[in-house]
Amino acid sequence: MHLKAFFFSVLCIFWVLASASDLVREHLIASEIEDSIAGGNPIRLKTGDTTFLAIHSEVDAGARRGGVILLHDREAHPDWRYVISPLRMELPESGWETLSIQLPVAAKDAPPWLYRELIPESFPRIKFAVEYFKQRKITDLVLLGHGLGARAGAEFLGAGVPGEIKAFVAVGLPAQGAPNTLEALKKINIPILDLYGSRDIDSVLESTVDRVEAAREGGNSHYRQREVVGADHFFTGRERHLVGTIRDWMRKSLSE
Repeated sequence: MHLKAFFFSVLCIFWVLASASDLVREHLIASEIEDSIAGGNPIRLKTGDTTFLAIHSEVDAGARRGGVILLHDREAHPDWRYVISPLRMELPESGWETLSIQLPVAAKDAPPWLYRELIPESFPRIKFAVEYFKQRKITDLVLLGHGLGARAGAEFLGAGVPGEIKAFVAVGLPAQGAPNTLEALKKINIPILDLYGSRDIDSVLESTVDRVEAAREGGNSHYRQREVVGADHFFTGRERHLVGTIRDWMRKSLSE
């Protein structure tokens, strides 16, 4: 009897891990925001059997510098008002096309530990975003993530950096208790901007030293960590500073 209960528990665990993302909820979120998107074109992309929402914002005028792939935080979406929307709408004014992609989402009542299982499920979507820009003849790319999206970006790059991705921006990277993310930082050899606020969430603030040490251990001399005094995890009221800091860093890093 105990053996049967054990195997049943194991099967339940595998079932949960296999269904970490909630596609029904994801599609509901996409349908709710799609008609209200401004300053960009909502498109549907497909990887394997999964179709997902993305928002493509083209360069307004002048020379095109490259493309930025935007990865939102947990419980968010490609037009999230905090961090993601300001960047996707304003970076094109400086010559950067943006593609903000919907990442897998968990069920509304999912336990916190389940969110880490969404990270590898994000990888095919990031790969497809790179291919999307390649089809547009844009091969100077920056991967930019916020919160859980920053973790997904780091772990994606830790598994191998595509030649088209020239830099990585992590906004509010919560690496406390995230050994996979710290290991990934050791393996990334492209320029990294690790940006966070002095009023950020604990998992970001309490891992600042760990992130610096991971990049140093990996020998990345192009890693930079910057604190924005007064900013919270969402850079509320600091949107201009957020966009300006990232824009200036990208211009310098990709011209070196």
